Amino acid sequence: MRQFSDKTLLVATHNAGKLEEVADLLSDIGVSVVGAADKGLPEPEETGTTFIENARIKAHAACQATGLPALADDSGIEIDGLGGAPGVYTADWAETPNGRDFVMAMTRSHDELVAKGAPKPWTARFCCTFVLAWPDQHDEVFEGKVDGTLTWPMRGEFGHGYDPIFVPKGYDTTFGEMDRWDKNRISHRADAFAKLSAIFPK
Repeated sequence: MRQFSDKTLLVATHNAGKLEEVADLLSDIGVSVVGAADKGLPEPEETGTTFIENARIKAHAACQATGLPALADDSGIEIDGLGGAPGVYTADWAETPNGRDFVMAMTRSHDELVAKGAPKPWTARFCCTFVLAWPDQHDEVFEGKVDGTLTWPMRGEFGHGYDPIFVPKGYDTTFGEMDRWDKNRISHRADAFAKLSAIFPK
């Protein structure tokens, strides 16, 4: 596994919340982060059919555009009663002409589970894949997940995406009801980051 020796890491995201979460996870390591938006980078088209493929597209595009090592992630929710959908297409289920509407996406997921007669508990997992790319085309891949169940109706005003209907295993509150930083310690992103952290200097 290649070690990370730079002092600055480019995070290939335009999502300010996600950038803050990664910066928080890196805060004890002494590595500063900069976002793709700060570098004026466009968002590449995510044409992959897996989380790894899409994360790789984003990481390498940002790395080649700037010459900096770049970290990208792709994430989504897999619902067992829907055969693993929406999975890599989680954001697509929320797309509207006016931006993403995750209430619509969650409602669709609930309605399809009911229509299929999927038995409860509705098991699901959030998945996250980090890809860290270097200018010489080398990359490292780190995958994380958090298992849980879906609940209905939605609960909580925090988080984003499917957080208001996802109850992580071992808890009775949804991600949408949790404090953001408490969630950040047990999330799929935290799981992937725990593996990623092995490449940073101690």
